[in-house]
Amino acid sequence: MREGHRGSGPGAIAPDGCAVELYARLPAGEEPDLVAGAVPAGASVLELGCGAGRVTHPLLQRGFVVTAVDDSAEMLARVRGARTVCSPIESLELGEVFDVVLLASHLVNTADPELCAALLRSCARHVSAAGCVLVQREPEGLYDRAPFEREFAGGRIRVEDGRVEYVFPDGRWVQEFRRRYLDEAAFERALEEAGLRWEAWLTADRGWARARLR
Repeated sequence: MREGHRGSGPGAIAPDGCAVELYARLPAGEEPDLVAGAVPAGASVLELGCGAGRVTHPLLQRGFVVTAVDDSAEMLARVRGARTVCSPIESLELGEVFDVVLLASHLVNTADPELCAALLRSCARHVSAAGCVLVQREPEGLYDRAPFEREFAGGRIRVEDGRVEYVFPDGRWVQEFRRRYLDEAAFERALEEAGLRWEAWLTADRGWARARLR
């Protein structure tokens, strides 16, 4: 288990505290459409931290060629139709580059600055010269309303700073994690230090950015 990360509930728990059974049932959300609108059709995509394929499968359906990376073999066992690689993101060395590198799920907001830097360096070394990196960061004010609850995917979700609880009729899962907010200047500086340059915000809340090699 990663330092500062814990998870509980039925089934296997990944090193970052994510529950495999839970992530296998979560909806894709806006991510597949966002990717499709930001990159060329049919592009090769390296998805870092793919989990159980929540975003992987819709990307495949849209015609992208996906290599899915996760450090949980149990998560990868749920992925269908994509090439899979079991590895920590920060130490990934595939020796090849891709049209698109995708780093979602606020992974860049890890509380460990060195890990954040390593994640972005992995993005930089796997993106082609003409390609792009799509990064999801915590938008400003994400936790301002916390704690809060809402209906979610047939159950309920309760969000606190550093803790998320999912309650479904057949199970309850809790994930605890350490996080660090990056304002726009800090985020762009982290990109630059990893050899990337910010190019554009892809969402109105500035939670998604597109970057390219410097």
